[in-house]
Amino acid sequence: MREDPCTGCGACCAAFRVDFHCSELDGGRGEGVPDALAVPVTARLVRMRGTDAAPPRCVALDGEIGVRVRCTIYAQRPGPCRDFAPYAPLGIGDDACARARLRHGLRPL
Repeated sequence: MREDPCTGCGACCAAFRVDFHCSELDGGRGEGVPDALAVPVTARLVRMRGTDAAPPRCVALDGEIGVRVRCTIYAQRPGPCRDFAPYAPLGIGDDACARARLRHGLRPL
């Protein structure tokens, strides 16, 4: 079985802002994005901490980009992360994935 190229990349987690609806926060339910990992943007919109930094890097990303990474909240990650480059784990990137990888000196998938 082919290894998921995303586990050796992580470029997307350190290239873009990640905004999502506040309903995706845990809010004490034991599911969803932990509240402490997001900052408010508007009354209904929140952002993953670190993704609006310069340079951006999501606080949930652990490891070295381009070497070995993991999302520490993978099962609870927000919608934009779930929807990003859906075929990248199969080695098929898209334009956004390619831009993120190039930003970190990695070749597109």
